[in-house]
Amino acid sequence: MKLGIIGFPQSGKTTIFNALTRGHAPTTASAGRIEVHTAVVDVPDPRVDALAAIFKPRKTIYAKVTYADIAGLEGGAAKSGIAGPLLNQLTQMDGLIHVVRCFPDENVPHPFGSVDPQRDIDSMNAELMLNDLIAVERKLERLAEERKKGGTDKVLNERQTALFTRLHETLAAEKPLRGVEISAEEEKFLSGFGLLTRKPLLVLLNLGEGQSAPDLAPSAAEGGRAETPVVALQGKLEMEIAQLPPEDAAVFMQEYGITELSLDRMIKISYDLLNQQSFFTVGEDEVRAWTVRRGATALEAAGAIHTDLAQGFVRAEVVACADLLELGSLAEAKAKGKLRLEGKEYIVKDGDVVHIRFNV
Repeated sequence: MKLGIIGFPQSGKTTIFNALTRGHAPTTASAGRIEVHTAVVDVPDPRVDALAAIFKPRKTIYAKVTYADIAGLEGGAAKSGIAGPLLNQLTQMDGLIHVVRCFPDENVPHPFGSVDPQRDIDSMNAELMLNDLIAVERKLERLAEERKKGGTDKVLNERQTALFTRLHETLAAEKPLRGVEISAEEEKFLSGFGLLTRKPLLVLLNLGEGQSAPDLAPSAAEGGRAETPVVALQGKLEMEIAQLPPEDAAVFMQEYGITELSLDRMIKISYDLLNQQSFFTVGEDEVRAWTVRRGATALEAAGAIHTDLAQGFVRAEVVACADLLELGSLAEAKAKGKLRLEGKEYIVKDGDVVHIRFNV
């Protein structure tokens, strides 16, 4: 799972990246250069800690999210389409985090002349939609040329033309493509096409110290789709805390009256943004959180652990994490009827503790 951190210059992208990853990447402006910093972060999960307390394993492994700080996107970049190297980086991401500047700072001038979060959100949406619109129009032109030349699969051409015409209508109406329903067959047509407004988006409001989050119009989060998550955090302050040793960070938080960092919540929301969930495997060797899509089957969960488990799948032993934590052991869960056997079509639930029986 890889999330790209984007935003206009001087929005604090790298500050947020450092806060999320406890890194020390330089926060100076890249002056339009394409730079990418990448780091892998554990997804905080108290259930993993509680399971580890019961099984006392040699290793405890959390679910992971990869963040990429992508510099180089500027206003007006999409007038002729986003430049190839930058577009290549963006299309590799599973989702995008748009860092929006809210903090005032006379020493760090805003590239648009003033701090206006609503404008910046709308401008970024417009940039991404315009880039997709250009790409879709080019595809429609190629499909039209193929029809004129003949010799191609007419049925396939018609289906692709219908799909890209639908996408074009959505983008022309200034709406992102996240709300467009795509069939399994159409997904194959779009494979590798890299349309940016199909990617899940999270809006992150980067506040100054002590600053309150601004009010946004319902559509500001994402061109008309109000359900796009919006998170506000004090980026610089949280970066400084994240870079401190744990004991110093605790003192700092107590001094400032901070009971909980927004970073952990931010990481969890990032994980949710990609429609992912965790299931667990437990034992003396290892307690581990595994990642699968929501709606995944037991067979898919087995494959996430190892392809051999999927190939030789027999049954899955499943117990809800809450039941296991309440009862204190797998033996007690089995005695109380909470540990059950499930087949390969079982839909894995978030927090399931799973043991795969297999025979290869």
